[in-house]
Amino acid sequence: MEHGHGHGSGRTVSASGRYVGRLWVALGLGLVFLATELVVGFLTSSLALLADAAHMVTDVVGLGLALLAVILAHGTSRDDGRTFGRYRAEVLAALANAVLLFAVAGYVLYEAIARLADPPEVPGLPVALTAAVGLVTNTAAFVLLRTGARESLNVRGAYLEVLSDLVGSVGVLASGLLTLLFGWRYADPVIGVAIGLFVLPRTWGMARRALRILFQHAPERVDVERMRADLTALHGVRDVHDVHVWTLTSGMEVASAHLAVEPGAHQATVLLAAQELLSESYQLDHATLQVEPGDAAGRCRDLPW
Repeated sequence: MEHGHGHGSGRTVSASGRYVGRLWVALGLGLVFLATELVVGFLTSSLALLADAAHMVTDVVGLGLALLAVILAHGTSRDDGRTFGRYRAEVLAALANAVLLFAVAGYVLYEAIARLADPPEVPGLPVALTAAVGLVTNTAAFVLLRTGARESLNVRGAYLEVLSDLVGSVGVLASGLLTLLFGWRYADPVIGVAIGLFVLPRTWGMARRALRILFQHAPERVDVERMRADLTALHGVRDVHDVHVWTLTSGMEVASAHLAVEPGAHQATVLLAAQELLSESYQLDHATLQVEPGDAAGRCRDLPW
């Protein structure tokens, strides 16, 4: 029997690892604005700013979790018994971010609905000015993380935190201006409901992707049955079984399979063809394949899982 694996470009850094510098900058911006919001909120006794500051606390914690996950994932040698490193820490951080966002969005909705009955007076000018500063700060962080959010689930979690802040800054700014110009006290709770409804579905999407990875589902873009059929169609292959495809973390997808070959088939040729198929057609560069004689396949099928 022959065994093989393909590594493609040989990359060892996950997708989120390439954006660690930008995560640090986004965290710094978040901390500066959080301090500003807390100071202005306490000086003006603005409930709107203090509530948004509470939201900012969870976002700063979320960015910190994302950074911690990258540090843990890339600071461990795979020779210490952790053969896959700590890359799953990134996925756990993304799931933790989703839980935080669910909690904050739910709290915002609860408070906003409660305030509709008796909306408090909110000082419009300091709220509007502070929200304008937040808009500039969050826009900068949003631009920094936008590219990484398309590649890494962990960075996407941080990106959604910043995006919710950006939308929140726009909402708080509008609320402050409406209060300042028209004295409309319902602006704050109505916009609070809008922000909560904006955040919840996006948070659910992130949580769903994180859970798919943790449960080791195949990536959504990979049709496993079609992949099995394509491998079976290779010249010299009699049967393909024990197929597994999963995601270690964003940008790091792994596959394994057993290929039973016809008598007389050249096993090295079959192995190379299978590796090329998985790399070129399915972008699976890390594939561990076992090529075995057709009469040896029965033992694999006897496994209870």
